[in-house]
Amino acid sequence: MSRDRDRYVDFLRAWAILIVVLGHWVITGLVRHPDGGITAPELLATVPWTQWLTLGFQIMPLFFLAGGYAAGGSWARARAGGASASGWVGQRAVRLLLPTAVYSGLVLLAVGVCAGLGVDPATLALVGWAMAMQFWFLPVYLLLSALTPMLYILHERWGARVPAGMGVVGLGVGVLVVAADSSRSGIVEAVGALNHLLVWGVVYQLGFCWRDGMLGGGRRTVPIAMAVGGGAGFAALVGPGPFPISLILVTGQEPSNTNPPSAAMLAWAVAQVGVALLVAPVVRRALERARVWRAVRVLGAGSMALYLWHMLPVLVVAAAFYLTGLAPEPGYGSAAWWALRVPWVVVLGGVLVGVLRALRPLERGLAAVDVRVRPDAGLRGAAAWRMWAGLGASVWALVYFAGHGFAYGGEFPVWPAAGLGVGLGLVLAVLPRRGGKGGEGGLGGGRAEGGERSKEGRRSKGGAGARAGNGALEEAVRPGRSLARRPRGEGR
Repeated sequence: MSRDRDRYVDFLRAWAILIVVLGHWVITGLVRHPDGGITAPELLATVPWTQWLTLGFQIMPLFFLAGGYAAGGSWARARAGGASASGWVGQRAVRLLLPTAVYSGLVLLAVGVCAGLGVDPATLALVGWAMAMQFWFLPVYLLLSALTPMLYILHERWGARVPAGMGVVGLGVGVLVVAADSSRSGIVEAVGALNHLLVWGVVYQLGFCWRDGMLGGGRRTVPIAMAVGGGAGFAALVGPGPFPISLILVTGQEPSNTNPPSAAMLAWAVAQVGVALLVAPVVRRALERARVWRAVRVLGAGSMALYLWHMLPVLVVAAAFYLTGLAPEPGYGSAAWWALRVPWVVVLGGVLVGVLRALRPLERGLAAVDVRVRPDAGLRGAAAWRMWAGLGASVWALVYFAGHGFAYGGEFPVWPAAGLGVGLGLVLAVLPRRGGKGGEGGLGGGRAEGGERSKEGRRSKGGAGARAGNGALEEAVRPGRSLARRPRGEGR
């Protein structure tokens, strides 16, 4: 199997998305009160032993690992083909921002309507938070994508020493945050926020190293050392150390392992990467089976829609079964409650399938738009500055939504909504004129990278148009494609 098309990288991304969706569904529990109101008690805080479950559900290190692997190859090929850093970043930003902006716009429209109709502010804030709980990943990933050209230069010069150095700096930032404890100042908060890039950036850089054979190649020594060393470090940091076991944010828990990412999170990420490298040969053999690989491809094709829309079924089920009083309600966290998690997940899965099918026309429309608005791979000058300004505004808006939801305080978020709209507009404003150089094919015209064209895309209904918006996250971590050289009209 060639380095440019490693099915295992696709599997890691698909597996991470699946576990994220499942994790969010499992830890989300609803309670209907005698007055008819519905609340969602925080399971990790209400039933503390469930924090151990986050060791399995915190799977995002694998996504950053796969993302780094793919981005390193994509940028190297684009650069060799004459692409600029701005053009490459702009293309990847559009792939993520376009479906995200449409999702956000529809949610914000619903928030505006509900606020105008006088819906209870607390209920509106809860729903707005649920629909944005997955957004923390997007600004971090966009920033790492924007930094990829610079990070890759560092990788080419210093290799594995780069993630090691970032890890040391991240540990220093973590020590500062823990030492400040509850007396954190604004400066400490700002410095601590750097760990969102440093800790996840370590795993992203390890993706570069993995692609270039710097993590042991076919030997198991380095992966074993990472798995054992990272696991031992995590155990020490959460046992005698100051950090909690939970790898997902728990309200009021200090210090937190996620806000900002802590030394314990870094240790767990390193251990998870080591384990992923160790099991790679076994999984690669399984992926040679047509049915297994087909399932991975289907899941990957729907990755963006799964990631963005997977909390909508919770609202549908809440309205259908909890507002009507039809849902059985054993004691929250009891054995009977856990037994009902199985039908809960099954029902949510069925609703999500229906949601995704209903979204197909929208996905095809997004695909058609994506092909036409993708920035020129050789983007430079004033147009490049507009793209960077738009990316900055978009990231700011996504950071707000990630921290506050879509209806903080039960109110419509005017400025963040405007920021996302203006940001996307600036990114799209740099699109080339019809027939201009680069167009949808970038510098490579209409030929596929390496002469390979997506057979699945040609066979599917609507071709690429059926899946481009759906596969934005897949494209972000797909190792066998260069965004600077895309087949004309291919949507993935």
